[in-house]
Amino acid sequence: MPHRLKRATNVALAINIFLFIIKAIVGVLSNSIAVISEALNSFTDILVSIGIKIAVKISRDKPDEKHQFGHNAAQPLAAFMLSVFAFVVGINIIEESFKRLFNPEKVHAIPTVYVVLAVTIVTKVILNRYQLKIAKMFNSPAIRAASVDSMNDVLASAIALCGVIGVAFNLAYFDSIGGILVAMFVFKSGYEVARENLDYLMGRSATQDFDRKVKEITMSVKGVLGVNDLRSHYVGNKFHIEIHIEVDKDHSTTVSHRIGTDVKFALEEMEEVQKAFVHVDPV
Repeated sequence: MPHRLKRATNVALAINIFLFIIKAIVGVLSNSIAVISEALNSFTDILVSIGIKIAVKISRDKPDEKHQFGHNAAQPLAAFMLSVFAFVVGINIIEESFKRLFNPEKVHAIPTVYVVLAVTIVTKVILNRYQLKIAKMFNSPAIRAASVDSMNDVLASAIALCGVIGVAFNLAYFDSIGGILVAMFVFKSGYEVARENLDYLMGRSATQDFDRKVKEITMSVKGVLGVNDLRSHYVGNKFHIEIHIEVDKDHSTTVSHRIGTDVKFALEEMEEVQKAFVHVDPV
């Protein structure tokens, strides 16, 4: 299945390169800060796509001597770093937009602008749906982050389009306002991605619903009498679980060990779990 993750990153990269090229050309021709901001936004999307492509590849690598629990942290780490870059780009867009707000420049509302921004909106809506499907299928925080960015791009392009329409009606300041609002969506995208991936990097514990599911699976294993302790935390985008199970004290060491091993295998079958550590308590 990893080839579907790879294909998702390649599709996003190709689309973002295409959108950057057409928006950069039209932005220069029209001299619209809103469209130029959109081109910069697409440029960050290209870097995001490249970063995600590399991170997905690294995260699929097998454990090695220096990373004995695998490389799952690659995806949330890449997503968080790219969110920081989005903030930097947003600040630059706002700076240029304010500069033009107080010192307006001539903007040419050429028809191609409307076409390019409309194409961007439609393309990004389709890409967002595709990325959400892949992210859910593989529990990929990096692809999920890209899907959030795609939807924010839809809103940003719509605002840029409004800015250019305002210019067509001799409301030159609409273009600068459009640029500022586009930057707001760049910030929004960066913030949402950073917030989600901080949970992965900080090793947040699982939800109560997930813990309940873990206990149900554990109790379904033959020989388990009870669960008296359960802890979990993220390692990358997968959970490590530590669980204490109760078994009959009259069981031999061999039987108790087998029950513990059965629990371990059952829990590691879960898509969200990378490693389960089972402690056997005789009762």
